[in-house]
Amino acid sequence: MPLPRALRPFAHREYRVLIGALAVSIFGSGMWAVAMVYQVIHIGGGPLELSLVAAAGSVGLVAFVLAGGIAADRVPQRLLIIAVEGINLAVIAAVSGLAMAGWLQLWHLAVGSFVLGVGAAFFFPAYSAILPRILPAEDLLAANGMEGTMRPILQQAAGPAVAGIVVAALSASHAVTGVAACHLLAFIILNFLGQHALDAPVNDADHGSPAAPADGHAVKAPARTSFFHDLREGVSYTLRTPWLLWTLLWACISVLFLIGPIEVLLPFVVRDQLGGDSRMFGFLLAVMGVGSAAASLVTASFRLPRRYLTVMMVSWGAGSLPLAAVGIMDSFWMLAMALFIFGATGSVGMVIWGTLLQRRVPAHLLGRVSSLDFFVSLALMPVSMALAGPAAAALPIWLIFLVAGGVCPVMAVLALVIARMPADEIAHPLDRRLSLPADAEADASR
Repeated sequence: MPLPRALRPFAHREYRVLIGALAVSIFGSGMWAVAMVYQVIHIGGGPLELSLVAAAGSVGLVAFVLAGGIAADRVPQRLLIIAVEGINLAVIAAVSGLAMAGWLQLWHLAVGSFVLGVGAAFFFPAYSAILPRILPAEDLLAANGMEGTMRPILQQAAGPAVAGIVVAALSASHAVTGVAACHLLAFIILNFLGQHALDAPVNDADHGSPAAPADGHAVKAPARTSFFHDLREGVSYTLRTPWLLWTLLWACISVLFLIGPIEVLLPFVVRDQLGGDSRMFGFLLAVMGVGSAAASLVTASFRLPRRYLTVMMVSWGAGSLPLAAVGIMDSFWMLAMALFIFGATGSVGMVIWGTLLQRRVPAHLLGRVSSLDFFVSLALMPVSMALAGPAAAALPIWLIFLVAGGVCPVMAVLALVIARMPADEIAHPLDRRLSLPADAEADASR
């Protein structure tokens, strides 16, 4: 009996190993988000100290994500992923040991958070680049959908919940030890990745490239280039690829206009318009996470749409529209529905987007392009949050949400038109049944 489409990647051993390790690791990251907070409080820190530790992780991620993309294109991705998980284990184990001994200081937590941020900057481009090496193209959508399903469940819900229980029952130090145990298990699992994943992609590893001649003779490996040469190559490819460039421009606009209002201003909407408290705010965020997880799973259960670029941009653009009315909503259920739709449509677009990177970006550039995607999003997040407060002091909140929810759909339409995405997706179809033998495809077409 064939597996459901969403579960087909699990038929491949290497994927089972990789996704198993990723699940444990992101569960540990969710635990760390809570354990770190109460560890700071336990050593006498307050909001300022907590901001310092949290900011250290963000700085490490943003500062090194471009280098992480270049490393993913140069270094064997299997070794890179295992090394990052090993470093994560060493850092959390050190923090746990210092905490248990009563020697932990704020600077230990800040340095640890920074190193974990650097690790994430190297891990996720390598993860994105290794998936096409261990899965057939037709299973990539399901694999990205599975990750999109797991992340909100494990990192945003289960991990923090378990850490909160451990902190309440035992201590913050025990919760940090639990995080270390997660990274130890993930490190052990990753070492079962097959040796065939050791080879780093060469610079012209795509189909028909001179690196893989038809006569089977070996060719000379491409010369090692500089960091800035590799970075320019990735940026140059992005700039001359309209669908990629305009999707990233849309991402920049959406992060700038949406993240600040949601993260900074939504709690005040809950308080002033709904008369709610932190519990209501937390529940609304959970509703958005449920929408994200459910939509990822549904997207993974179907084939990639024939009009993949159009579906992606329409999902993102239309899904932002309900946020335009957030500032005037006085019903909890209306607000919950708006956030559910935003989370669901955002995940549909993200699952398709991750699959497009893996299927349309040349293999030797995938790490760099993935890191550029991370960078443009992450770099503008703190800017958006920093601007939200002053904007709310000068403008009514309803107007801020109206602009945020209205700009993104307009930008989505512009991206579709200027990048000629409808014509591009027809010229580059990705919905062919790639796994069928040639004679089976011929029979099916009769």
